[in-house]
Amino acid sequence: MRDLAAGFGYLVKGQRWVARHGRWWGFGMIPALITLVGYAAALVALFFWTDDLIGWATPFADGWPSPWLGVFRGTLAVLFVGVCLFLAILTFTAVTLLVGQPFYESLSEQVDITEGGTAPESGLPLWRELWIGLREAIALVIRAAVWGALFFALGFVPVVGQTVIPVLAFCVTGFFLTEELTSIALLRRGVLLKERRRLLKGRRMFTLGFGVPLALAFLLPLVSVFLMPGAVAGATLFVRDLMGEETREDDEEDEAGAGDDDRTQPGYPAAPYSGAQP
Repeated sequence: MRDLAAGFGYLVKGQRWVARHGRWWGFGMIPALITLVGYAAALVALFFWTDDLIGWATPFADGWPSPWLGVFRGTLAVLFVGVCLFLAILTFTAVTLLVGQPFYESLSEQVDITEGGTAPESGLPLWRELWIGLREAIALVIRAAVWGALFFALGFVPVVGQTVIPVLAFCVTGFFLTEELTSIALLRRGVLLKERRRLLKGRRMFTLGFGVPLALAFLLPLVSVFLMPGAVAGATLFVRDLMGEETREDDEEDEAGAGDDDRTQPGYPAAPYSGAQP
């Protein structure tokens, strides 16, 4: 439970960071706003044609008597809309990060500089980072589609499909959101997708504490735009904790306690993880 609260704490700290650095907050909203417009147009069009799509996909039910036809297709329509929203929430962050790669890279670097004095660098050219980001975004979309299809099918299970499954869906969404948002700071540290998943699964409650509240907030489209810069900032702070990196506050405490070899004490942060080089 302490990890769960700590993960949520970094989400709050990220919002506070951008609130103190207003220029970066406005800077980080630009890609999110561009992506939101595209997603909104696609979802409006999709939802407008939902009844037609359900009718086209279930021709075998055309002759069913009332009210069973309406109940059956109405249930399918609700599940279809739910899956579309699930996929939209999962992929919105990945697409926004891809569109705004230079924006969020600069924001994440600034957080590292502010908190630690320096910003780790991957040493990769921009085109290489963009290619890795695109490749990992495609992998995420495929995984999201698989999970979406699974939750869609499980939604037909009586009682469980309307109670347990939505909770599991938000947990999966929260994990994916954290994975996406931490990708910027971790890639600069040489940590690629496979190793990133291992790290996050090792601190599962920490990860869910950060990602699940964000997934709930992202249900409101405009909220996602306003929270996105702070989410990136919070993910960078999250990564600094995950990797055992010191902050300037830690340095000041070490100087104040000069004479005590804190590095020999249990619980002292581990050296920064070198990661797998691409």
